[in-house]
Order: sequence, then C-alpha cells, then structure tokens
Amino acid sequence: MCGRYAVITNPEAMRALFRYFEQPNFPPRYNVAPTQPVPIVRMVEGRREFALVRWGLIPPWVKDPRAFSLLINARGESVNEKPAFRNAMKRRRCLFPADGFYEWKREGDRKRPYFVRLKSGGPMAFAGLWESWMGPNGEEMETAAIVTTTASRSIAHIHDRMPVIVAPDAFDFWLDPNVDGEMAGTVIAPAPDALLEAYEVSSAVNRTANDSAELLEPLSEPEVVEAVEKPKRVKKEKEKKDNGQASLF
Repeated sequence: MCGRYAVITNPEAMRALFRYFEQPNFPPRYNVAPTQPVPIVRMVEGRREFALVRWGLIPPWVKDPRAFSLLINARGESVNEKPAFRNAMKRRRCLFPADGFYEWKREGDRKRPYFVRLKSGGPMAFAGLWESWMGPNGEEMETAAIVTTTASRSIAHIHDRMPVIVAPDAFDFWLDPNVDGEMAGTVIAPAPDALLEAYEVSSAVNRTANDSAELLEPLSEPEVVEAVEKPKRVKKEKEKKDNGQASLF
C-alpha cells in the first residue's frame, strides 16, 4: 500500500540519480496525495524522460474517467494478469522518484501514521506503471500507479504492503520496453530488511492541505490521532483515493 509519500531531494541531486535529460525545477513536497500531478521517469525513444502525470492510473479502455475508480496502486502479484495493468506492465513501466512514504498502523478504529525512509537517507525509486488515456474529443491525460508488494519484515508491523523499491542498478532493466512483463516482474519483491527505517509522525499528515517539513519530524509525545480524510470511489484492492488537488510544482 502507498497512499502518501514525499519528494524532497533537490532537483539537481534527483536528476543525477535518475539521469534524465530534462532539467525540471521543483520545490519539495512533503505530502504527495492521489489525484495530484507527480513526477515519473520513463523510457522514451531510448532515453530516460522526466514527466508529470496524474497519480491514479486510468486504462485506455475507460470511457469516462469521472466514473472510474482511481487505481493509485497495482499489486505486484497480479500486474501481468489484471486488464487494467497488463499492457502497461509490458511496455509502459516507470519509476516514481521519492524520499519516503507514509503508512498507517491500525489500533482499534484509529490509525497512527509512520514515515518510512532509507536508513542511509536520500532518494529512492518506486516501481510504477503509466498509461495515456485519449477521450472522444481528442483530450489526453497521462496517469500512473505505484506497484506494491509484501512489506519487508522490518516494517510489516505497521502494514502488510509497501511500494516496490527499485535499486539504481535495476533502473534500466525495469524501464526497458524490450524486457517483457514477466521478466520485469522479477524486480517485484520486498526491500531488504536492513534497508528501511520507520518512525511515528504527527497525524497532521492525514490532511492533504498540510505540506511542510514538520510532517517528517518524529513524534515526541503521544497524540490524539486525527481521522484520515475519507477517499471517494476507490477500489479496495488498489488503495484509497484522497481528495487533495494541490499541484506538485
């Protein structure tokens, strides 16, 4: 599961890691939410390309996106079989640049938010799939979803799912459209147990309007947990949609 994440590494360092040609200049985002524009890296004409797409994949066969439930996550175990994802898995794989993700631990009828990041610090890459939807009047929209897998043992006490984290030496393999979907699926696995660390953060992250560095600060004292904003029209399997509409840039 991945319903919120952060992108805070400066543009120069992010470009150096992902090696795309474009030179985007963007501010840090501490609370990226579904339906918002998000950065992805994909392969186009033999080179890596930076692009902005909407977080929430829409398959090309959908007639009316407004009536279609958001698919913000794609379960790695079934991406090669599910109609919504199998074509993208064959030839439209991408990477989501990120610095960590939020997950919620259920305690009774409440959930406590945690931030998960690399122990070494710095950015990471989530495995993703992207699609291009064309409307009846020629309108076009590019969208994407994060591929998820079973959680590493080190964070499974928080939630049983996590984004697939792609190692830098596997970027080319995952992005290469000449690698078929079944072969690319070998990348889909939990992260090594020693790779990640998680700590509890403020329930302020529950509200998409909150987007500041304070969201990443470890929680020093117990707090009354706020309810997470309720999503709309989201299929249970692919995670829940949030109402946030703030622009990434």
